[in-house]
Amino acid sequence: MIRINIEKKENKGVNLAEFMPSALRRMAILGAGESGVGAAILAKKKGFDVYVSDLSPIKDKYREMLDKYEIPYEEGRHTEEKILNADEVVKSPGIPDKAPIVVKLLTQNTPVISEIEFAGRYTNAKTICITGSNGKTTTTMLTYHILKNAGLNVGLAGNVGESFARQVAEQDYDYYVIELSSFQLDGMYDFRADIAVLLNITPDHLDRYNYEMRNYVDAKMRIIRNQTAADAFIFWNDDPVLQPRIADYKRQNETEQSPTLYPFSLTKSEDVKAYIENKQIVINTSKGNFNMEEELVALTGTHNLFNSMAAGIAAKLSGIRNEDIRRSLSDFKGVEHRLETVAKVRGVKYVNDSKATNVNSTWYALQSMKTPVVLILGGTDKGNDYSEIETLVKEKCRALIFLGVDNSKLHNFFDGKVSLTTDAHSMQEAISKAYDMAELGDTVLLSPCCASFDLFENYEDRGKQFKSCVRKL
Repeated sequence: MIRINIEKKENKGVNLAEFMPSALRRMAILGAGESGVGAAILAKKKGFDVYVSDLSPIKDKYREMLDKYEIPYEEGRHTEEKILNADEVVKSPGIPDKAPIVVKLLTQNTPVISEIEFAGRYTNAKTICITGSNGKTTTTMLTYHILKNAGLNVGLAGNVGESFARQVAEQDYDYYVIELSSFQLDGMYDFRADIAVLLNITPDHLDRYNYEMRNYVDAKMRIIRNQTAADAFIFWNDDPVLQPRIADYKRQNETEQSPTLYPFSLTKSEDVKAYIENKQIVINTSKGNFNMEEELVALTGTHNLFNSMAAGIAAKLSGIRNEDIRRSLSDFKGVEHRLETVAKVRGVKYVNDSKATNVNSTWYALQSMKTPVVLILGGTDKGNDYSEIETLVKEKCRALIFLGVDNSKLHNFFDGKVSLTTDAHSMQEAISKAYDMAELGDTVLLSPCCASFDLFENYEDRGKQFKSCVRKL
């Protein structure tokens, strides 16, 4: 099996297909969502023989894109003879390695990569790549907001916006701000981030990692894979999971060829490059320094101070002027489905935090609540340990509404710890029960702790249904 090792910085922007032996030009794409279709479009433009396969029905908008580019595809099945003969396969991040077709590909040593890995071969743009168990969407959107407002030619990609591959195929950006999940990082090998941001690591998606935390941590650490002395690595200095890994990394890799480290923290110390001092955010980088009054930052809460510091460091390293960073940090509007106030009905506030798909996200949401809470949680459990939020639930929650197909694990853990618990099997039922349970001055908080796929298409669908039901009260 021939395998091309591609040096990203030397070959970006070159049509590598022109130099490939014909035996390397067969590309199969698994999954026909945003990621898969974007990869298919790019592969088609670069001269590959492309075939797209999806076990599920393909959405109309993606079917139209495939038809537009005359890319053959199938839906509702995987035809093995059309996939197993590929020289390389791009797998959508939602497909696990244990899927039967992926197992067969890996068994025969067919390279299986992510759309991010593939697209990175064809662009010379600078990349700011952001991951973490929590806060990555907010930090990605905030970083993009800063760069865009400063006048840079920048694309937004990864888990937000259009796929990286589709933008590389159809646009010509100088910068990309890319949100990366652990699933996307799993399929990255030669890709290199110019600026890597790792916000935090808490238990999440353990069902995809054989319920081994170390496997999940290893996936997150891939964001600094291939970085050199020309690059930067931004991370939360006080993360208890990350600290030993950073210590190991320093011992093994801190050479002249290692990236510059930019740790951030609430407190000042010798190594920290961003911190809070005298109620100001202070950032020190090789491209200059920045400071801003904490109270002027648009996003509230401790977790958002971390997000703002990370985005500020990335922006400063990208050459953005202090006044532009300050302006964008003060006028950013936040992310839909993340602690989003929807309405106030009869003296009760309704907050949509549907994006909280793990326990730590819900911890942050509960920590920020200043009133008694009726908490709606539940969905597809990913190996959650609810003890992390137990104290906050006891302190702040008047009632719990378990929204899911199977709520037995939630009942086993929370029953008896809050005076009121009940089940709901639709968003309308959950909102109706919350309306009855909440008292004047309370907050009804949708912060599920879990994935959405048992009752909803995705967390966006769950959040939109929440907002729609609230607005009908």
